Amino acid sequence: MTPRSLYAIAPHLSRAECEAITRKVLGFSTADECRVSINSGMRQNTRFAVNQVSTAGDDYNASVTIRAVVGKRVANVTTNRLDDASLRAAVANAERIARLAPEDPELLPELGPQEYKESIAWSDATASLEPEARAEAVRAITSRSLQAGFVSTGYLEANAGSNAVANSRGLFAYARSTAAAYTTTVRTPDGTGSGWAGASDNDFRRIDPRLLAERAIDKARRSMNPVAIEPGRYTVILEPTAVANLVGLIAGSLNARGADEGRSFFSKAGGGNKIGEKVVDERVTLVSDPLDPRVPANTFSGDGSPTEKVTWIENGVVKNLAYDRFWAQKTGKAPVNAGGSLAMTGGTSSMEEMIASTERGILVTRFWYIRGVDPRTILFTGLTRDGTFLIEDGKVTRPVKNLRYNESPIFMLNNLMAMGRPERVSASESGGPGQAIIVPPLKCRDFNFTSTSDAI
Repeated sequence: MTPRSLYAIAPHLSRAECEAITRKVLGFSTADECRVSINSGMRQNTRFAVNQVSTAGDDYNASVTIRAVVGKRVANVTTNRLDDASLRAAVANAERIARLAPEDPELLPELGPQEYKESIAWSDATASLEPEARAEAVRAITSRSLQAGFVSTGYLEANAGSNAVANSRGLFAYARSTAAAYTTTVRTPDGTGSGWAGASDNDFRRIDPRLLAERAIDKARRSMNPVAIEPGRYTVILEPTAVANLVGLIAGSLNARGADEGRSFFSKAGGGNKIGEKVVDERVTLVSDPLDPRVPANTFSGDGSPTEKVTWIENGVVKNLAYDRFWAQKTGKAPVNAGGSLAMTGGTSSMEEMIASTERGILVTRFWYIRGVDPRTILFTGLTRDGTFLIEDGKVTRPVKNLRYNESPIFMLNNLMAMGRPERVSASESGGPGQAIIVPPLKCRDFNFTSTSDAI
């Protein structure tokens, strides 16, 4: 039975199937070096609007990317045809294009065999989630929304797949992973109130649709008929999703090369980077750990490098930046390669305590339409959405119209007043699983709101 026919009866390619494909591709190759990357799996999704399912579907795919190296010239070709003739043609195309490509002055040899820890990012419950179970999860929200007289929309996505990397120097890596996300927006019939709730996890069993419904309905009800307030600098209480919307942006700047070349917040005045310098409040620690059971991630990267636990910021001090193989060699450092997840430390304050201690401030559910402004300060702009409230004399008094902000997570983390217990959230604007991230709710001073918006 060919790998393609085996794939037809499984949601993803097994280790044995990936080994068979990579051996075949490497056998076809005549390039100086060759790398094979395989991604396979399924994406299940159900979307609902006006309290009823609008679309649902499952898609299955497998792709093979061949990276051919001829001298110092490199080319990549991807195919989703797994028969011998198609794989052979893809290899030939990669090698033909490589011979035409300009030389890569930063090219390094492929890695040899590596040792990997086994990934823990797989959940049978997510991989076996049936359409009926997704429909029941939708019903848990739509039925409660109907009962409340509101209108619900939302998106549920569950993914299960595998990826493998092999090369002509004998390296082979394989891992399976799952991820699920469920988000909903509930609005009042008159369109003046909107509430959002969402969750993400590798294991769908840890997502509670009923709790999401309760949160979104409650926010929609309380956010009716919002009032406009003057923009300016406010004390804010940010729910965990809003915190993740901003803190997750720091991960994109944790790159040693960008810092060393003066293109990053982590660039040091006069040259070099800020490793060893205090950059945020001492209560803040940020860690990526592919084996953290709360936010598991892959244990190897695209070139087959093992990923590891990395503490980026510890007690407010920069401890590490990411070094790819080329930049590590150029600067005489060891490579630093972490997985895609992020976890932030927290505190013990409850949301109720944060609100009670606030004379005047704003409570934010989440941010959206987030766009970069200045990479040197990690400054971003965006809008509040689906539940923004005014706090006066220790109480939430009324809903307010949405506000645009210009703020950096670095500034925010230097203005900390209180931290709650960390939790995993869905921080993706698209509603998909996105980055696996754990953050606490925060209370911060002087958050910069620049203008108002009439949208809810």
